[in-house]
Amino acid sequence: MLREQNGYHETMWKLALALSLSAALALGQTAAAPSASSAAPASASPSADTPQTHPAAVTVSPGYEKRLTIHRYASYATIPLFASELILGNELYNHPDRSGVKTAHGAVSTGIVALFGVNTFTGVWNMWDDRHNPDGRRLRTAHALLMLAADAGFAATALSSPHTHGPQAANFDTQRATHRNLAYVSVGVATIGYAIMLFRRH
Repeated sequence: MLREQNGYHETMWKLALALSLSAALALGQTAAAPSASSAAPASASPSADTPQTHPAAVTVSPGYEKRLTIHRYASYATIPLFASELILGNELYNHPDRSGVKTAHGAVSTGIVALFGVNTFTGVWNMWDDRHNPDGRRLRTAHALLMLAADAGFAATALSSPHTHGPQAANFDTQRATHRNLAYVSVGVATIGYAIMLFRRH
């Protein structure tokens, strides 16, 4: 039975990883694809006598750059926190009686909640502030939607924490499997959202 459960969870992890990589590659190709205007022949350019139009300037609030800086520097903690949480989570999954690992797992989880709280606040505010800017709008929107989905996923992961005491402790194995699978999917979705902005910046 234990071997079958381990095989099931390994399959779920591989599936989540494959979906994450596929989506990241697809979004990367979309970001790298030349636009129709850049692929147009040189003869289609306006003549010297034709007045050229320029995009209207986008005005943002004074705090935009400060929020962007906070958002960017906080995001550098994303991958280290995810890696630490996955390692600790797997260790706790295999050895649920280790109190030290449980404490560390909870501490890193708190760090992830704080990170996503700060970045959701600054990101949503800046997205609204920059809503009239057409430059990179598709990637910004995809990034925002994926991160908001990851927010919901992490909330569900926290709510699904297994119970070791009380009446619900009888379903401990099912609860911890659900908790782990939700964590994997949420981390995968958030990693795709994180990678999108790396594509945009490079």
